[in-house]
Amino acid sequence: MDYDCIVTGGGHAGIEASLAAARLGLSTLLVTQNPDRIGALSCNPAVGGLSKGNLVREVDALGGEMGKLIDKTMIQYRILNRSRGPAVQAPRAQADKLAYQSAARLALENQKGLSIFMDTVTDLLVNEDGREILGVKTMRGHSISARTVILAAGTFMEGKIFIGEYEAGEGRLGEEAALGLGRNLRRMGFPMGRFKTGTPARIAGDSVDYGKMERQDGEAPLPFSFDVDPGTSPASPSLPCWITWTTAETHSIIRENIHRSPLYGGKISGIGPRYCPSIEDKVIRFPERDRHHVFVEPEGLYTNEMYLNGLSSSLPEDVQADFIHSIRGLEKARITRPAYAVEYDYLDPLDLYPSLESKRLSGFFTAGQTNGSSGYEEAAAQGIIAGINAAMKLRGEAPLVPGRAEAYIGVLIDDLTTVGTKEPYRMFTSRAEHRLMLRHDTADTRLTPRARELGLAGEKRWERFLEKTKALEAVHELVRQRKIPEAPGSEIPKDTEAAVPFPAEWILRAQLDLKYAGYIEKEKRAAARNAKMDAVKLAADFDYAAVTGLSSESREKLARVRPLTLGQAARIPGVRQGDIALLMVLAKHRKGE
Repeated sequence: MDYDCIVTGGGHAGIEASLAAARLGLSTLLVTQNPDRIGALSCNPAVGGLSKGNLVREVDALGGEMGKLIDKTMIQYRILNRSRGPAVQAPRAQADKLAYQSAARLALENQKGLSIFMDTVTDLLVNEDGREILGVKTMRGHSISARTVILAAGTFMEGKIFIGEYEAGEGRLGEEAALGLGRNLRRMGFPMGRFKTGTPARIAGDSVDYGKMERQDGEAPLPFSFDVDPGTSPASPSLPCWITWTTAETHSIIRENIHRSPLYGGKISGIGPRYCPSIEDKVIRFPERDRHHVFVEPEGLYTNEMYLNGLSSSLPEDVQADFIHSIRGLEKARITRPAYAVEYDYLDPLDLYPSLESKRLSGFFTAGQTNGSSGYEEAAAQGIIAGINAAMKLRGEAPLVPGRAEAYIGVLIDDLTTVGTKEPYRMFTSRAEHRLMLRHDTADTRLTPRARELGLAGEKRWERFLEKTKALEAVHELVRQRKIPEAPGSEIPKDTEAAVPFPAEWILRAQLDLKYAGYIEKEKRAAARNAKMDAVKLAADFDYAAVTGLSSESREKLARVRPLTLGQAARIPGVRQGDIALLMVLAKHRKGE
């Protein structure tokens, strides 16, 4: 077998990476342990959320698949943070998990130039000097050659799950870990570490007393994908979610049994996500809190299982049963699947270029949790960039590296490859200094032209984009001549609607653009200043040790990250402004300025 690109891992990063590579003309092979689990929503049965919904829409604007998948399979839709400004609002949708998996697999199987192969990658094939990727080796003894390889192993690389005293070599409960690859990457000198994450128990929906909970209904759904006809809404049911709270008894049960937690007993060495802690973490770290939210969410139309969002745990099953039964509405809940923690290998993202290509192995890209991030959306965002840049490398063209003022994807990748991470990285709106420019409703304006240039936006999508762009320009001009309504969603002047009849969300988009034009212009000026710094290129093999005048801390950190631009160098924590000024002088001297 001989391919242009091999993608290992059928999660959300692997889906986007393999589709992007194949759509850009690469003969692509997706190697996965179990094709039936492609696109599995391993934890929360939802896509989107604060800043994450922005990532989904950006992936779609670049020609990715996640937005289309959730549009086909959503069972509840909401815009979060409606009470706050548009810069921090974002769409979120509950998904039918089985339908999502089926839709994801079908998208891969229908993609020309993409094949799926069931096996486990255990090692990499490299050239004699160990600097260039040649393919992969698998558990069943296959040696498969490829010019590029994208690793998107999720939680499976040397994965181990924990439920109290029980532990097993698995990446998800009931699914074998991918063993061997992590060990071999360490042997090859890749800097690696261990992270952990977890998931809550699932319960039978018919064992819940919903009358004791607060009901949370959805809204009229809007599409995540921009690749739809104007005014189109997803044809989906809307199931309710429910809210309840832990109790003093819940906390007491957890404290009394904390010694049985592998997290506190020393069995787990990996660092977990700070912003998505287990329930035992929340109880121990926040003793002043007398209750914590629990969101009871449906897993899909095909099952009555419910997901207990907020109750992630690695405590033994008997303790899980006790603390779940202490929660209002869950007194008689039947547990169908226990909560568990999973520990896994990841690669230090500082060892990557912003293209997500390895600095030590040409043609080798990594994406998703393998890079130390968490979340489906963060994984998909990295996956599409890795897939695109594998194709760009083989074309001999410059990689796609979105800027921090251009996309949340740019913020995500810049943070990982410039700052690194000491815990599973999660995207937040607060990480984006230009977030007013990065609203979820503007993702197509920011990124679809990029997709068109790459060859990921077809004729129909491009025609829709041009139609929308022309209409927005017309509305901008008309509304500019009238008083702009005070609040988004209020009545639009009827003559504006009559002059340019089109979907209300387009009018709302124009209103927001105009209402926040002053702030957006301020952000654009700041972004332009940063862009000047990013335009100053630094050689990847720059010898910082030979530069006199650099502080020892800056010299060490610059040599570790090996920034490709002066702007990236300036964002490295601990690098002094005086050292940046020196690098600017040296860069200009090299150019002969």
